[in-house]
Amino acid sequence: MYLEIVNQRNTFRLLSLLFGLALITVPACRSTRTEGANAAPITPAKRVIILGLDGLSVPGYQTADHPHLDRLLADGSISFTTRTVMPSVTLPNWTSHLTGSGPEQHGVDGNNWTLAEHALPPIEQDAQGYAPSIFKLLKEQLPAAKTAYYYNWGNLIHPINQKYLDEVSFEEDDGYEQNYEKAFHFAVANRDQPTLIFLYSVHVDHAGHQHEWMSPQYIEAIEAADLAIGRLIDQLKAEDLYRDTHFFLITDHGGQGKGHGGMSPVEMNVPWAVSGPGIQKAQGFTEPNNNTNTAVVIARLFGLQQLPKSWVGKIPESVFQANR
Repeated sequence: MYLEIVNQRNTFRLLSLLFGLALITVPACRSTRTEGANAAPITPAKRVIILGLDGLSVPGYQTADHPHLDRLLADGSISFTTRTVMPSVTLPNWTSHLTGSGPEQHGVDGNNWTLAEHALPPIEQDAQGYAPSIFKLLKEQLPAAKTAYYYNWGNLIHPINQKYLDEVSFEEDDGYEQNYEKAFHFAVANRDQPTLIFLYSVHVDHAGHQHEWMSPQYIEAIEAADLAIGRLIDQLKAEDLYRDTHFFLITDHGGQGKGHGGMSPVEMNVPWAVSGPGIQKAQGFTEPNNNTNTAVVIARLFGLQQLPKSWVGKIPESVFQANR
């Protein structure tokens, strides 16, 4: 009887010890990865092209004619309920797309943020004081990777450490066609390396500010972007670079009247789409999604594992095919 009691006590102590170790170990594992990031794709992405159209609203996308985007996204996943971060303005949201975090983490609370002048520093910083971006992550974990950043609104690049960019191009006066051409040549030149291209234009947003969201001029700006996207797709196909490319269509906010920055659904809910190998065909997927998720999805596509602890984005699992 005495031995039986001793054995029971020893068993209880062992179970208690194992349980305690489990409580300690599980949070430690979670702290180094963002949810879902360890389910890397079977074949890491060869290249990712981010098509960023500033100020693209859900009603604008649903009203405009965009046959090239339609074909591009026909076999991909698109959401019309993706939520922006607050405030629904440009710089906080593009920073969130590229850093997997919100203003509470990256500190960009408005369009005038600079590294030298800001109210709130990033909660996690690289050696130069920037919030860790997807470009930093890619360069550190895949040193052979190539990165490019094309833009036409001057403040946009302020929160991004250019140390991790191989090519940067600014096009003046809302122009974007030269940058689209440069992006194509960058993809060709680096066809054998993992490549991440950020290709942005502000002209849709400026059409909204000048003429109102949903005005004829605003819709025409979306349709003009579609033509440029169509030319890029044709060029990539001619070089046999289309089939193994993942594409994102993302934006920062919608709008109403001649402005944005509020909390109305037309400002806060935006289109978000991804297509390419291993992506599920899910037109109008309704899984909760946020601008902070973009960098985390890109990280999975490239097979990156260790994510910054400050990243809060999550994987919308419904965009991936079951075997990914």
